[in-house]
Amino acid sequence: MNESEAEKIFIEMIRQHERVIYKVCSFYISDDYPMEDLYQEVVCNLWRAFPKFRNECTVSTWIYRIALNTCISGIRKVVRQPQRVPIAMLHESLIQPDDMGESIKEMYRLIHQLKTLERAIVLLYLEEKSYQEIADITGLTLSNVGTKLKRAKEKLKQMSNN
Repeated sequence: MNESEAEKIFIEMIRQHERVIYKVCSFYISDDYPMEDLYQEVVCNLWRAFPKFRNECTVSTWIYRIALNTCISGIRKVVRQPQRVPIAMLHESLIQPDDMGESIKEMYRLIHQLKTLERAIVLLYLEEKSYQEIADITGLTLSNVGTKLKRAKEKLKQMSNN
């Protein structure tokens, strides 16, 4: 395959999966790492990795894996120490449709308070990925996915009761 064919295939793949990329990025945006920067970084990393993609997993699994790793790595670079952010600011940073119910908005606000890996697991769970798919994307074992998801759900429940 020549370079122009590879570019066409890659661009079509990005178009087909851009909602996945935006959704992953939306869980990790911040003042230091806005959506445009995250999205661009993910697409650049996908392009760099594209020649090595061997169809050993689905395209969406591969995209999720690279998008999550890019976002998590970006956060580690930007945030050296944990910072306290007012809850009102978290709410504003979420990408939400106007017609989203208040309970859904609250759920997204709470999810944003989770640690980065917990947030990734919850995102994939909300995307109705199987535990196996979550394990494939995150690199965790199947049992570790179950444990981390259960703990994240417990944290969310506890935070919602406060």
